[in-house]
Amino acid sequence: MTARPDHRRLGRELDLFDTDPLMGAGLPYWLPDGAAVRHALEEYVRDAERRAGYQHVYSPVLGKRELYEISGHWSHYSEDMFPPMELGGEQVVLRPSLCPHHALIYRSRSHSYRELPLRIAELGGMYRSEPSGVLGGLTRVRAIQLNDAHLFCTLEQVAEEASAALGLIHRAYEAMGIRAARHRLSLPGPGGKYVADPELWRRSAALLREVLDRSGVAYEAVEGEAAFYGPKIDVQIADPAGRESTLSTVQIDFHQPERFDLHYIGADGAKHRPVMVHRSVIGSLERAVAHLIEAHGGAFPPWLAPTQLVALPVSDARAEVEQAADLVRRCLDRGLRARLITPDQGTLGARIRAARLVPYQAVIGPRETAADEIALRLRDGRRLDPQPAAEALDRITRLVRAHSTELTG
Repeated sequence: MTARPDHRRLGRELDLFDTDPLMGAGLPYWLPDGAAVRHALEEYVRDAERRAGYQHVYSPVLGKRELYEISGHWSHYSEDMFPPMELGGEQVVLRPSLCPHHALIYRSRSHSYRELPLRIAELGGMYRSEPSGVLGGLTRVRAIQLNDAHLFCTLEQVAEEASAALGLIHRAYEAMGIRAARHRLSLPGPGGKYVADPELWRRSAALLREVLDRSGVAYEAVEGEAAFYGPKIDVQIADPAGRESTLSTVQIDFHQPERFDLHYIGADGAKHRPVMVHRSVIGSLERAVAHLIEAHGGAFPPWLAPTQLVALPVSDARAEVEQAADLVRRCLDRGLRARLITPDQGTLGARIRAARLVPYQAVIGPRETAADEIALRLRDGRRLDPQPAAEALDRITRLVRAHSTELTG
């Protein structure tokens, strides 16, 4: 029986990430190959956001306790937050969420209706005081790098902005070669963990239903899964064992704009309250990479692969090794991740097997050296006829830049 892919085992076997008891539970570190995957994801989502009209910011991972009292996190979420630290006579907290910081960034300047929607994005750190018993690999951690964004807009713009955010999520899943297990409309349930404002919940839920209906995706409404301040669309993923988790979200929030007294100047010259749309395209980088490892078994799409091409000289002849080294330099100049594996590291067959998860293996023998060609072996077992090196690299570069999941095209 074939074992199900487990990102914890694969992550260590493939030298992607690891942990150390001196760093602490739920605090993994990224090894170079894992960092390359993470960096590729970061570049992808930042570029997608720029193209969609987002502006990127940075905000501190600490905030005064008062900030989270205003936002409502302290009263509704404090059991998941780290204890306050005394600093200069004030209590500061590791942030459990980026939204209060982005609300302050919005509030720091006056805004006209002409500026809206204002889309603020950040790949930022946040911290959750997760119990030791639920921690595991990259899926449940205490230090999280979140692809987060907050859109400040008029009521008339909300549905369109939330729909566009859902579209970004769907395009990202296509590029990553993964699929959603289901879409969930997460609503409040019984208990006191939710903001007590029935009208707020009614309006927010109605808008999100409109977004989901417009998108045409099937969804189910589930009580008890909302954020404390509002309902949300949760895009669910499933691991090989069928266990679900939330990767991406779209949320509509009338609560925090009120709490932080946010406003914009309307066409009538009066102050109006914006609506805040929270959205995360790929969720936390940790959970996204964990799912990618398991979904692809370590054989990532070419644009995400830690090494995209290996150069394999057939023999240790000086001309072949130099040609292979030059090919690696040409790859690096194009922004491709490439490395040289020389004959002193094993036979050609052994080196090919060692690089089995690399999308492209460039075999360079006497013929290829003389003609400045490469004979590409693809990860799926296909072999391409020898072709000019520049032509082959152009094709690979185009596929990588297009975030394609295909090896050829």
